[in-house]
Amino acid sequence: MKDTSQYAGRRYVVAGLVILIALIYIVRLLTIQVLDKSYRLSASNNVLRHITQYPARGLIYDRNHTLIVSNEAAYDLMVIPSQVESFDTAEFSALLEVPEKDIREGLRKATVYSRLKASILVKQIPAVTYARLSEKMYKYPGFYVQPRTLRYYNRHLAAHMLGYVGEVTEKTIQKDPYYKMGDYIGISGIERSYEKELRGRKGVKIYLVDVHNRIKGSYRHGRYDTAAVVGANLTASFDAGLQAYGEYLMNNKVGSIVALEPATGEVLCMVSSPGYDPELLVGRNRRTYFPALVQDTLKPLFNRAIMASYPPGSTFKVVNALIGLQEKVLYPSYKYECHAGYYAAGVHVGCHIHRSPLNLVEAIQISCNAYFCNVFRNILDDPKFPTIYQSFENWKHHLEMFGFGHPLGIDLPNELSGYLPDTSYYDRYYHKNGWSSLTLISMAIGQGELGFTPLQMANLAATVANRGYYLTPHVVKEIEGRDSINRRFREEHLVGIDRKYFDIAVEGMDRVVNGEPGSGSTARIAHIPDIRVCGKTGTAQNPHGKDHSIFMAFAPKDTPRIAISVYVENGGFGATYAAPIASLMIEKYLKGKITRTWLEDYIRKTDLIHGEKQK
Repeated sequence: MKDTSQYAGRRYVVAGLVILIALIYIVRLLTIQVLDKSYRLSASNNVLRHITQYPARGLIYDRNHTLIVSNEAAYDLMVIPSQVESFDTAEFSALLEVPEKDIREGLRKATVYSRLKASILVKQIPAVTYARLSEKMYKYPGFYVQPRTLRYYNRHLAAHMLGYVGEVTEKTIQKDPYYKMGDYIGISGIERSYEKELRGRKGVKIYLVDVHNRIKGSYRHGRYDTAAVVGANLTASFDAGLQAYGEYLMNNKVGSIVALEPATGEVLCMVSSPGYDPELLVGRNRRTYFPALVQDTLKPLFNRAIMASYPPGSTFKVVNALIGLQEKVLYPSYKYECHAGYYAAGVHVGCHIHRSPLNLVEAIQISCNAYFCNVFRNILDDPKFPTIYQSFENWKHHLEMFGFGHPLGIDLPNELSGYLPDTSYYDRYYHKNGWSSLTLISMAIGQGELGFTPLQMANLAATVANRGYYLTPHVVKEIEGRDSINRRFREEHLVGIDRKYFDIAVEGMDRVVNGEPGSGSTARIAHIPDIRVCGKTGTAQNPHGKDHSIFMAFAPKDTPRIAISVYVENGGFGATYAAPIASLMIEKYLKGKITRTWLEDYIRKTDLIHGEKQK
């Protein structure tokens, strides 16, 4: 009988090795099938296709329910690199009408991003190209088409208000996990401010595909699909007809028109000129036109209405009059003389020749510089304030109550505050206690360091029209599915001036437009038969060229329905271009037609950009 004890140890070693190998296989299979998701993902990617369902973006209507912005179909060509097989890139390129090098570069980027996940190869394929492509998709495994929508403009206007849509950046994706690479988002205007309302909610459909990348049906009968939710429709506050007319009048001019409804703060129109056709920034067009718009020296992408800062000129006299009345350093009966300007301690502020002396209402009507230099000095030299620092801060506080020196809070991105200097500004230039009311005298007539946006000036007109309060300007009137707009747009902002003083200012503004011929009224050209317009001209000095033409107004006098400001850069006197434009806009809005065609022709034919008259 053989002794097997010498082999016992070897049997244990072999058995141990077998068990160890078995354990390795078990652990590996567990890892592959349970713990490691990549293999499962790869397998499901070979038989399942997740197609994002992009919701149609909400529509935008004007205040009269005219459709302004809608959607049209477009298609993105998607690629899953791990499923791509060798194919004829020349034929594929010709089919898509895209250069071969772009196809190769797109595939390279998609592979770098992820071999297993889908990414966009060609964006926004037109419907005609899609029809050709769909017939031959079976030849190109790893590729599929994903439908989506692009913006379509039923009316080509209001580009600065509406804004545009573009592809999300990596920074946006990091901040908001809702967005994925290739998604679109509002970049500017209403599209950006109301992005969450307009975008809706994405859905997903899961399909089974065969080895040829052809869809064979819905996975589990759509049990795991989610439906896209269409974006909410918006009703904008602007009047499309008035907006179009404003853009027509501002053709070949640089400047802005802003019109508000005083009772609500709704923006009736917002023109920034030169502007651009919003269609230029849709889809593939944006790649071509955006750089050209950026490089244009006239800055068509710059929204002058809420971003440009101009001296208010003589329109500011109304504000100083109201502050003086409230502080009781001015009374309507006060009269001041004017001898071609204001003279004091070697300082001279010029003025046009007119009758003298004048009371307050007459001074507003005729726009006397000397009168308001006296008013301004009365405010800053008010004896109830021990120092000019205190009186200046009090005056500045009044201006801030009117909405100057800070953004008004309109529901558009990038609104700027204009500029309102403080005492430290003058301390830097004139040292502590080195300045006085006479040092700042240019601000008596809206010059000097003051800078206001056209929106702020339209808001001033609305405040005067309301006799002492304003509502925050806004460009969206209604949101589908909501009972009302944001509460902050319904709150009245009192400016701290008694109503009785506004009545005096309104009387002066009435005479500016409706005074008797030969009475010295500075804006008789803005007079409209049957509509009582109240306004104030302004001429802002411009160190870079010809003065700016300014006008603010509201109408009708006793039941105001529109308040407006007009800035025409390098337009000269306020009555030359700004007042006629404002008058035509008021007539267009309140009457629906223009009766003074001679005035319209005068404005339409004026070309202040190229310096010539149009035929």
